[in-house]
Amino acid sequence: MLVVAVGATAGVVWFLDRTEAPRPERCAAELDGTSWYLSPTQAENAALLVGTSVQRGLPGRAATIALATALQESRLVNIDYGDRDSLGLFQQRPSQGWGTPEEIMDPVYSTGAFYDGLVEVRGYEDLEVTVAAQAVQRSAFPEAYAQHEVRARAWASALTGHSPGAITCTLPPTADDGTPTGGDARDVLAERAARDLGLPADALRPASDGDENAVVVDATDVPLDGDLATWAVAHWAVATASVTGAEEVRAGARAWSREDGAWSVVDDDADRQPDGQVTIVLS
Repeated sequence: MLVVAVGATAGVVWFLDRTEAPRPERCAAELDGTSWYLSPTQAENAALLVGTSVQRGLPGRAATIALATALQESRLVNIDYGDRDSLGLFQQRPSQGWGTPEEIMDPVYSTGAFYDGLVEVRGYEDLEVTVAAQAVQRSAFPEAYAQHEVRARAWASALTGHSPGAITCTLPPTADDGTPTGGDARDVLAERAARDLGLPADALRPASDGDENAVVVDATDVPLDGDLATWAVAHWAVATASVTGAEEVRAGARAWSREDGAWSVVDDDADRQPDGQVTIVLS
């Protein structure tokens, strides 16, 4: 009996050693050597919040404050419940004049409403996150915003184009997660690019190499300088890949792939992207 038991145990160990653990589905923004993780849903909401601040020409501090606020209020998820009548990303209350329930549950509306309030706070760029967020939100627990500041700063910095390759996502194959393909994927990409970054339809065009799944994005339409605009678009494309079905994102001499979940240096000079251009390969 002992021999059988030992053999069975050894067989289990042998099986476990050869069973590959599934990769966690998550996204990360790296800041000063530390990775700050969000779920794919949180990441695509972060892309909207930061993209909206960029469209409005607001400083990076505004995006940090917005992200820290939404992380505390809703975990950066567009929830349809909360304390009393609180709703949405920022847990805004219809009874307090933030809008109708339908408006607040629209993440574009609620994000805009938050920034509308923030820019009315004098000197918010120089205030502590807790003070600036509290001036807008009137929370019962204002100090809670502070715990999210570094994570928020990491994502705000990366999504405004700093630190090339700072945002990565590990995602399942598109065949397994129900993301759009073909023309549907291109339509979703164009809609999200317009919504999050304010990119016009003519900023997206088919790739010249005839790859029908590749879309070239003109990053110069984003109101940021030089490489910041390029990497703002590239990082946005990775952060929203769970929605658009992006398989690969190319910027400069680097490429992120869904298969690897990481950025790598491209080997072929033909795959290197010109300044101000990002190529997104869809499923």
